[in-house]
Amino acid sequence: MITARLKWVDGFQFVGESGSGHTIVIDAPNETGGTATGMTPMEMLLVAIGGCSGMDVTSVLKKKKLDVHDIDIKVHGEKAEDFPQKYTAIQLAFIVTGTNLPDEAVRKAIDLSMNKYCSVKATLEGSAKISYTHKTVNI
Repeated sequence: MITARLKWVDGFQFVGESGSGHTIVIDAPNETGGTATGMTPMEMLLVAIGGCSGMDVTSVLKKKKLDVHDIDIKVHGEKAEDFPQKYTAIQLAFIVTGTNLPDEAVRKAIDLSMNKYCSVKATLEGSAKISYTHKTVNI
């Protein structure tokens, strides 16, 4: 079982602690009464899907023994205007840089993550339309 605990600090600020002991500050933006000292919960969802898929892609490409120098993932979310203002669409843009990287191998690694392995994507996909693109850069 995965667990987490959140402890209220002040205003809208909380400190979240995972069952493994890692912590993160969560807050609301200034314009909604917070002090902007940490990520918002909705920003954390974007980081979570990017991190989950990034780890998958890294794992697949390492298993193929490819020379990867960098993986940059930009994640953009579009929220509904009405409450609960859930994400209606999430787009991920992968830029994978390396030496002699076959574009097809990069595409397959990302497809595997998005269609098989990424548990965060699987959790969110019934709620938001999730799309992705990629670019392979050889240096």
